[in-house]
Amino acid sequence: MQPSGPHLFLITGIMASGKSTVAQLLAERFERSVHLRGDVFRKMIVNDRVEAKPDGDADGLEQLRLRYRLAAQAADAYLEAGFHVVMQDVVVGTLLMDFLSYVGHRPLYLVVLCPSVAAVEAREAGRGKKGYGIWTPSQLDGVLRTETPKLGLWLDSTEWTPEETVSRILERAWDEGRIDEQK
Repeated sequence: MQPSGPHLFLITGIMASGKSTVAQLLAERFERSVHLRGDVFRKMIVNDRVEAKPDGDADGLEQLRLRYRLAAQAADAYLEAGFHVVMQDVVVGTLLMDFLSYVGHRPLYLVVLCPSVAAVEAREAGRGKKGYGIWTPSQLDGVLRTETPKLGLWLDSTEWTPEETVSRILERAWDEGRIDEQK
């Protein structure tokens, strides 16, 4: 059962897992809402942007943490203004705990989209924007499945439409996705 008040969701997963589409559809289900795309903070860096790489480059990780802090601050501000907030970003591995520590509001509803690697590869091939280059879908999926803390609601959305995924989120996130404590 959906609790009252504005809600804060984090939709995460690897690139091409459906985060953007699902987050937009979820945000549209609420009367007063924001779809907060964490990647926008990365794109704002004009000069000296450093990407996070599989080898764990320190500069890339610091910029990724900065992006996460800015997204969390924006989410808290929108929530305080009375908006439902649906954040989406690639937040995997041990960095999930960092991200959760940056968000001041609780409860937070965490949803991890984890379709199969084959489904991600098919989605990536069928879309105009390309997310993979430094990472492969298999590498990033490995980080998701082996290094990411098993918190929140994990959904294998391989066989679902985005609308079906949103329906399952709204059925299950209130109990299974709820994060009450500051991490």
